[in-house]
Amino acid sequence: MSRKKKPLPVLENITITDIAAEGKSLARVNDMVVFVPFTVPGDVVDLQVRKKKHSYCEAEVIRFIEYSKMRTAPACRHFGICGGCKWQNLPYEEQLKAKQKQVHDQLCRIGKVELPEFRPILGSVKTFEYRNKLEFGCSNRRWMTKEEIQTMPKEGEDGANIERNAIGFHITGAFDKILPIEQCHLMDDMHNRIRNEIRDYAIGAGMTFFDLRAQKGLLRDIIIRNSNTGEWMVIIQFHYDEEGDDERARALLQHVADTFPQITSLMYVDNQKCNDTIGDQDIITFRGNDYIYETMEDLKFKVGPKSFYQTNTEQAYHLYSVAREFAGLTGNELVYDLYTGTGTIANFVARRARRVIGIEYVPEAIEDAKINSGINNIGNTLFYAGDMKDILNDDFIAEHGRPDVIITDPPRAGMHADVVQTILRAAPRRIVYVSCNPATQARDLADLDADYKVAAVQPVDMFPLTPHVENVVLLERRKDKDM
Repeated sequence: MSRKKKPLPVLENITITDIAAEGKSLARVNDMVVFVPFTVPGDVVDLQVRKKKHSYCEAEVIRFIEYSKMRTAPACRHFGICGGCKWQNLPYEEQLKAKQKQVHDQLCRIGKVELPEFRPILGSVKTFEYRNKLEFGCSNRRWMTKEEIQTMPKEGEDGANIERNAIGFHITGAFDKILPIEQCHLMDDMHNRIRNEIRDYAIGAGMTFFDLRAQKGLLRDIIIRNSNTGEWMVIIQFHYDEEGDDERARALLQHVADTFPQITSLMYVDNQKCNDTIGDQDIITFRGNDYIYETMEDLKFKVGPKSFYQTNTEQAYHLYSVAREFAGLTGNELVYDLYTGTGTIANFVARRARRVIGIEYVPEAIEDAKINSGINNIGNTLFYAGDMKDILNDDFIAEHGRPDVIITDPPRAGMHADVVQTILRAAPRRIVYVSCNPATQARDLADLDADYKVAAVQPVDMFPLTPHVENVVLLERRKDKDM
């Protein structure tokens, strides 16, 4: 016989005391740390423990006894379920304090290197409608609340055939469920109108929505992008299952084109893979161009359906301005821009450098980077596609020259150990490290510490209402290493 599991406890009259990682808050009960989502310091609550470990547990609120004076009213009707904007109930100034503390704690605790006084975090110009890209899943398995499930009519009863098709965001912990989104505040309201019109047309036309488990269903995914030039891009993913699906898809596309003449780039793809990524897919232009433009200072950047561009356009300018400032360019430097993406940073700093060499894994992004140099009449850039640890080696440096400055903006996993060692052998005078994950940045700073000291730290908030934070660090080569 298997042992019966003990029921997890209810914790009563608990005061939330601090902000924790991943957008949660925390309380302390005796020697146990309790992590709780969707609360703020000062809330007094009853909690149901959902997961218990030796030194901590995770719980959810079952009753609010007293609301914190710090708490602010969330703007979004989906707050508390969606999970995307975990800090909508936290005033923006408190969000910034928590992000500043997060960067400081991770660089100190993980990096264990000597640090200067941090600059105050740069808050975002906008806290709502700041994103230029959102992606929505389409599913025949709408996520339902406990109340909906309990009151749902049984088969054969009136209303039993409840509409389960939905367009929205994936629910954390339920990979095949989609939370239907009526209004999202993270992007210009036009995107809500586009998404809801697609939903209404598809349901009215009897179009099938994707079933992630069965891997079938015509309407699969929607990507919406806009730009500071006023352009809109919409990419609709389909999954053709049967004869006539192409005609049905094109009828939807025509409806969208007719309804929204503001869309300057309307594209689609028949994605037969098990996942929604489109980097390896052939994307077809239905109407307009296969790109939109973003501008930054006097530069113009072409953004295609597969292009990476910072999702907070206005704040990206401030992020890149910090990177350029830290680089300390005079016009004579050879700069290596690692993980260059579509060459945004490379082109942004090129006019203050002798030459900039960008390296990126995605070939399409490198083609965009070259195009962006051409559009802006920048002639002192070179771009190479390939795995960073394979491209950036001693032979590459011998061929192209020892860099005076390295700017690196790696993915969340940070830099590969081989890349760190190559940087140490290249021995640039300065390294500007842009990171979306201060924890892996701290790890890499520890590996660079023998030869480089941290000279400046600038946190930048690119993602208001979330716990995510960018951080820019300037490293200067230790004087005794140049002797």
